[in-house]
Amino acid sequence: MHIENRTFDELQPGDSRELRRLCTQDDLLVFANVSGNHNPMHIYNLDGDGDGTPEAVAPGMFVGALVSAVIGNLLPGAGTLYRAQSLVFHARAHADDELVSRVTVTDKNESTHTVTLATEVRRVSDDALILSGVAEVEAPRHKLSYSSHDLPGLIVQRHRHFEKLLKQAEGLALLITAVVCPEDPNSLGGALLARDHTLITPILVGDAGKIALTAQDMGADLTGVEIIDIPDHAAAARHAVALVGQGRAQALMKGHLHTDQLLRAIIDKSAGLRTGRRLTHAFVMDVPGLAHPLLVTDAAINIAPDLKTKVDIVQNAIDLARSIGIEQPKVGVLSAVETVNPDLPSSIDAALLSKMAERGQITGGLVDGPLAMDNAVDIAAARTKGLTSPVAGRAEVLVVPNIDAGNMLAKQLAFISHAEAAGLVLGASVPIILNSRSDDDMARLASCAVAALHHQRLTGGA
Repeated sequence: MHIENRTFDELQPGDSRELRRLCTQDDLLVFANVSGNHNPMHIYNLDGDGDGTPEAVAPGMFVGALVSAVIGNLLPGAGTLYRAQSLVFHARAHADDELVSRVTVTDKNESTHTVTLATEVRRVSDDALILSGVAEVEAPRHKLSYSSHDLPGLIVQRHRHFEKLLKQAEGLALLITAVVCPEDPNSLGGALLARDHTLITPILVGDAGKIALTAQDMGADLTGVEIIDIPDHAAAARHAVALVGQGRAQALMKGHLHTDQLLRAIIDKSAGLRTGRRLTHAFVMDVPGLAHPLLVTDAAINIAPDLKTKVDIVQNAIDLARSIGIEQPKVGVLSAVETVNPDLPSSIDAALLSKMAERGQITGGLVDGPLAMDNAVDIAAARTKGLTSPVAGRAEVLVVPNIDAGNMLAKQLAFISHAEAAGLVLGASVPIILNSRSDDDMARLASCAVAALHHQRLTGGA
């Protein structure tokens, strides 16, 4: 926004300016953090008055600040200082309301160079008066202008996409999940947390003594939880897989055992979990500031996938993206460049995957590549490079060249960009929840929610 002030000499009674502002949930979180006012009446997911419904009422001083925005930016503008402001509240504004704040010059005092302004804030949808008042300000004497784009931006570290996924999974039947060797606080705690949030019904398969001792150390209650005592990890993995074959479990969850021990049991031909596709891994990531969930694949299983494996990686990721509500996933196949380079194998694979999707060999999504990371996720970068595909700059799924790139990308998003990551192994007949020891509660819950939603789709429930 280009801002230019109105000096005291330029101002006349009747001059009026206004600004419109959509009041968002993130605005209220930012205001709570900046002001220190954590009143639950103003937090989007909290019930502040005990009536069972979150209020998300815009704080009075937030609404008042919208008046100061007009005064500081437009009328009189840059250089203005407050002397006084009265506020009378007539109604309440809430998150998702569009508000218009307006100020009008009513008087000038030549001796003090002060200006009096009538101030108000209204809701745009019904013109309801939210706030009225009177401001007295010291008007600027010198002409000033500047660009508000020079100000640093803010990103709220809130994981709205995972919250939405948890909400989507609320109405589903509990996912009966065989949890393999939950013999440490992370894995056992994650399974019990998902149980408490009515996402899964866990069957604990492992060393019953260690499981009980871990629960005791955690202060966790195992009443009503089925525990199958198999101390050997490899045998526990095989038994958990057998529970799926018997129809007693609908998903698997990795506990405190090596990933390859679990995968070995899953890919055993006698287990019956193979579907004809390669097992692949996908992270569903909730990146603060990004308007949609972001899938990263494959970052955990296939080390240096060939083209045939990448076909399954892409198709599995598309299917998962559709399970969580992305109707036509946009898949960006990453390389170091956005043009095909015969000396860069990842660029060739990316181009072939794009053409295979165009010919119907990969279905359900839009696939484009090669794309560099910047022009896969940033529309301005894509336009700078002259890319006009529906995927460039808008990718919801990122397919990496190899496990090194995938692992680095996912961990950069988690530890530098403060993303949460839900991990799932795909390509088997049931979802396989693969959590990391460093995952927090939200990541563990989201993994179970994603598994439940994917199971619903695999079984024809969606």
